[in-house]
Amino acid sequence: MRQKDRDTRWTVKYSKAKPREDGQPQVDLAVPSLGYKNHVPADLAHGLIRKWLVTDAAAHDGARLPDLLDKTNTASGVWADTAYRSEKNETFMAKNGFVSQVHRKKPKGKPMPDRTRKANALKSMVRYIFAHQKGPMAAIVRTIGKARAETKIGMINLAYNMLRLMWLERKRAPA
Repeated sequence: MRQKDRDTRWTVKYSKAKPREDGQPQVDLAVPSLGYKNHVPADLAHGLIRKWLVTDAAAHDGARLPDLLDKTNTASGVWADTAYRSEKNETFMAKNGFVSQVHRKKPKGKPMPDRTRKANALKSMVRYIFAHQKGPMAAIVRTIGKARAETKIGMINLAYNMLRLMWLERKRAPA
């Protein structure tokens, strides 16, 4: 039992397969996933992580949004992926003075309208933290237990903030 992580839950993530060369329709891939998620709100002006929340992989992202939002942030806009879009979250953001910049979902069985696709692309420009953590930082969490995962994810977020701060300082320094 020491080697089994009892704090996390299995979930299934769906992703698109690569386009087929034979012209057959593309099929969604169901990929089982076990682990933890890192939920972070960032300061829009500086790109620094202001706080974080760790949940198991099966936890619904949208339910965590009210815990992440902070009125003392430098902007009222909320940029997030489609998992955070719900009527409840949109109402919460409107009541608390936040402006929703949450991605819109593709209509089921139809192509995504150009206007929505372009708007989502613009919204994606702000969401770079996870790409940086997965890419250049090569952040991988392989721990047993939520407490250890929270510690490691917290350290990854702290390291990201340090790298970001160094970048901001270099940017401000005269040439």
